[in-house]
Amino acid sequence: MTPRARSSTRSPPCRPRAPTVPWTTWSSPASTSRRPDVAALAQRVRRAFARPGAPVVSYTLIILCVAAYLLQLAWPGFTALMELDSVAIGGVFLSGPAAAFSGLVPFEPWRILTYGFVHSTASLIPWHLLLNMYTLWIFGVMLEPMIGRGRFLTLYLFGLVGGALGAYILAPGYAVVGASGALFAMMAALLIIQRSMGGQTTQLLVLVAINFIYGLFAGGVSWQTHLGGLVTGALVGLILAETRRSRDRRAMIGYFVLLGAVMAVLFWITPQVVWVRAFG
Repeated sequence: MTPRARSSTRSPPCRPRAPTVPWTTWSSPASTSRRPDVAALAQRVRRAFARPGAPVVSYTLIILCVAAYLLQLAWPGFTALMELDSVAIGGVFLSGPAAAFSGLVPFEPWRILTYGFVHSTASLIPWHLLLNMYTLWIFGVMLEPMIGRGRFLTLYLFGLVGGALGAYILAPGYAVVGASGALFAMMAALLIIQRSMGGQTTQLLVLVAINFIYGLFAGGVSWQTHLGGLVTGALVGLILAETRRSRDRRAMIGYFVLLGAVMAVLFWITPQVVWVRAFG
């Protein structure tokens, strides 16, 4: 931080606060970085959450992912309970609705969300968690103040479900963990929003392409989850870009309900239409 200039005659004038920009302008307020003070860390955290425009949802998601990782280390069975297991979600659709109530076939729909809060514990250093949380922080502090907390959380959750749907359709035999589906959804939505505003999107497009292509060739990476997150994020970004005015609130809710219904139908028909034909 640059030290403030001092004068022997008078104090320097205070710098006026920048006016608050309404979310409908899609402009993110400038953020300044401060060196953390260990003695006042708790107070700074409270101020960070309380200040107007703070990316509270992003911070909360990061805290939840870190807490989930600690639970994974402390409770070995926690990962297996939370990870994306396509058979535990869609197996009941092959056996009929009565199987869900009989308990003979597992039906664990929470996994389409919870898989995004647990990460790989295979390495001593939690690279998977660190890289995903860094990406969430980078794009969260940019996107959340731009579109608002409620819309950002909606985007994130739809991104998780979309990523799960991608793996569910294209790679049902593999367990998946990690928040990358939601992260790719955030990048796709930001790309659509910036494009709708006439902003520069080349750098972001290159970044998305590099990350997606890397997932195609890297071992142990679910590119299917990335693809599902990208497609879902693009659709959510299109909805947000077209319904950003306050009078479009009902239309926005209607579009999200429609998108959710389409995704639910895909979860329902995939085992019968895709799994049976592809895997017998």
